[in-house]
Amino acid sequence: MAEEQTLRPPSDTQPGIFSRQYAPATLTFAAVMFLTGFAALAVVPTLPTAAQDLDGVSLFPLVAGSFVAASLLGGVLGGHWADRSGARRPLALGMVLSVVTLLVSASSLSIWQLVIGRFVDGLAAGMVAVSVTTAIGQSYPEYLRPRMLAMMSASWVIPSLVGPPIAGVVSEAWSWRVVFYGLAVLTALPSIALVAVLRRAPAGAGAEDPVPVDLPPEEERASRPPVLVAAMLSLGAALGQYGVSGWDVRHLLFVVTGVALLVVFAPRLLPKGTWRSARGLPTAVLLRGLTSGTYFTVEALVPLMLITERKVAAVTVGVAFTASAVLWAGAAWVQGKLLQNVARHRLVTAGALIMAASVAFAIAGSFGGMSPVLAMVAMPLAAIGMGMLDPCVTVLSLSHSAPDRLGHTTSAMQTNMNLGQVVVLAFATAVLNAGLAAGTGQLGGYAITFSLLLLPPLLVASLAVRARND
Repeated sequence: MAEEQTLRPPSDTQPGIFSRQYAPATLTFAAVMFLTGFAALAVVPTLPTAAQDLDGVSLFPLVAGSFVAASLLGGVLGGHWADRSGARRPLALGMVLSVVTLLVSASSLSIWQLVIGRFVDGLAAGMVAVSVTTAIGQSYPEYLRPRMLAMMSASWVIPSLVGPPIAGVVSEAWSWRVVFYGLAVLTALPSIALVAVLRRAPAGAGAEDPVPVDLPPEEERASRPPVLVAAMLSLGAALGQYGVSGWDVRHLLFVVTGVALLVVFAPRLLPKGTWRSARGLPTAVLLRGLTSGTYFTVEALVPLMLITERKVAAVTVGVAFTASAVLWAGAAWVQGKLLQNVARHRLVTAGALIMAASVAFAIAGSFGGMSPVLAMVAMPLAAIGMGMLDPCVTVLSLSHSAPDRLGHTTSAMQTNMNLGQVVVLAFATAVLNAGLAAGTGQLGGYAITFSLLLLPPLLVASLAVRARND
């Protein structure tokens, strides 16, 4: 077996991401991700207040779940569009939709209008996420991609520090609607520059990259996006998110229907061999789903346990959120700068083991006799693991993709990332509810749930070698 090709470090004659050739695109991508992160992190803590004001607290799970469900569809549409005509148009449309959806949500007269607004926001977010990754693959050579992906992660640091507090102050002083209106104005600012910069993006920047060894056959190259399949997958995700919010026959029917739709339609949007971890791109896509599902489940259930069961102050948990964002960006910078000559699959293994350690801390912190600080440590530790492995998984995925299939590849990664969030979180919630029904108690239910959550990162650590670029 040939040795894995490591990323080529830039020499004195090779331009960097801030060189005259790449600086306009670099700065614009960073601005887009900064405002996207600011909007995402400022909106989420505002949603409970909005649901309460609109007399729709009972439908809050649908408000939250519709975003993830719609991003599945947005990722598919954006990826196929980017393959056909480049990333500029779907990225610009995604930004425009982000502005529109913020205005729709801000003017909500009912909880259902807010649900529609969040759904359109998820559609836009899916298009933007896939298009940015595709644009990086189309505009930068391989040795610069880890640095660009690290910068995309770093662009979320300041929003994580100031977004939620500012949104809270604005909601208290004025209204949650002002938060949405203000974010609409901010999000509109980079749209014009975005279109102009992508029009001047370096042509053929990745032409020097090695040709992938696992190109898909010609018959697999779809001429149009599978809109119906993506829509059914989004519907299944939404039904599953709503179904796990309750524990009765009606909610169980929603769960069964959602799972059935996911089982039928998910394989049609993923590379062949994803579920059996076929070497190359299928394994890379599988790793994205397992890691994102584990991370976001930790980020959802650990704070819930700390606040409701361990009686930790919300502001203290907020510090853990801030630390997580900073450490994610720091780990992403380390893998892209200091560890750029280390094989990507080895960094994925290391990051997955760090995530497994974070879950172990969550398990320890779920016992009443142990300090809740142990569980709090799980959040930033998981962020370190994700910051290290997530850009590496993306680089591996792009290295296995043909130049005219970058949009399809990033769409598959986005799809499985969202599927991982939906499936792992739904499974963990179901286990937690089952534990409560069996009389294990709240903390006992969390301990069982976190114990099962050890499996995905350990599986990632063992499978990472199958995603290597030989």
